Amino acid sequence: MNRIISPKNAQKIMKGVFWASGIVTIIILLIIIGYILIKGLPVMNLEFLLGNPIDSGKSGGIAPMIVSTVIVTVIAVLVAAPLGVGAAVFIEEYTKENIFVKLIRFGSETLASIPSIVFGLFGLAFFVVFLGMGWSLFSGGLVLAFMALPTILQVSEVSIAAVPKSYAEGSLALGGSKWQTVYRVILPAAIPGITTGVILGMARAMSEAAAILFVVGSALAMPLSIFDPGRPLPLHLYVLATEGISLDNAYGTAAVLVLLILVITVVTNTVVERYSKKMMGR
Repeated sequence: MNRIISPKNAQKIMKGVFWASGIVTIIILLIIIGYILIKGLPVMNLEFLLGNPIDSGKSGGIAPMIVSTVIVTVIAVLVAAPLGVGAAVFIEEYTKENIFVKLIRFGSETLASIPSIVFGLFGLAFFVVFLGMGWSLFSGGLVLAFMALPTILQVSEVSIAAVPKSYAEGSLALGGSKWQTVYRVILPAAIPGITTGVILGMARAMSEAAAILFVVGSALAMPLSIFDPGRPLPLHLYVLATEGISLDNAYGTAAVLVLLILVITVVTNTVVERYSKKMMGR
C-alpha cells in the first residue's frame, strides 16, 4: 500500500507544527505582557508604589495592596507547600498503590477543578463565620493555600517519582534510614521540580481575586498584622476596572502584579539552577 506522505515528510511536517505551536504560545504571552506593560509602566513611579490609595484608588498609590499580596501569598505557601510535599513523599515513598492513595489523588484532582469563587464562599462560611476569624489576610491566605495545594502536590509527586531508584537503593545500602534517604537524597534531587510546583501554586495564589473577594475585607488601609483586613493586588485591580474608578491605575496595578510574579519566578529559578549545578558537582 502506497503511503500518502513519506515518513521523512511527515517528520518535517510535525516538526513544523510543534515549532509553530511553541512560537504561537510565546507570541501570545509577549502580546499580553507587552500590552499590560505598555499601558501600566507610564503609571508606575515611587509615589504609585509607595503611596496609599486616595479616593478609593482613583489616585494615590498601591503600597497597602502590595503588602497585602505578599502576606496572603506567604501564608498560602507556608501552609500549602509542607502539606503538598509531605503528601507527595507519603504517596511515593511510604505507601503502595491502594484505596487511600487513590482517595488522596481524587481529592487533589477535585480541589484543582473547583471554581475559585466556590473556594471564596467556603472561606467566608468556614473561616470568617464558623471559626470567627473575620475578614482578614489570614483567612485569605488559608483559602489560597487550599487552591495552591493540588498543584504543589501533583508536581511534587511527579518530581519525586522521577528520581532514579538507584539513589534510594544506594543510600539504604550504606545504612541510611528511610527518613535519612528521603531527607538527604530524594528531596534534594527532586528540589527543582518541587520548586516549580511551589512557584506555580504561588503564582495562582498571587493572581486570584474571586477566591479572596469574600474573605479579606477589601480594606484600603495598610495592614499591620495578618489578622487585619486588606486588599491584595488582584482584588484591587478587579475593583478599579469593574467599578470604573481608574483604568490607568488598573493597568498600573496589573503591571506591578505581572512584574512581581516575573521577578519571583526568575529569581527562584536562578537559585534552583545554581543549587542543581552544585548538587551535580558542576
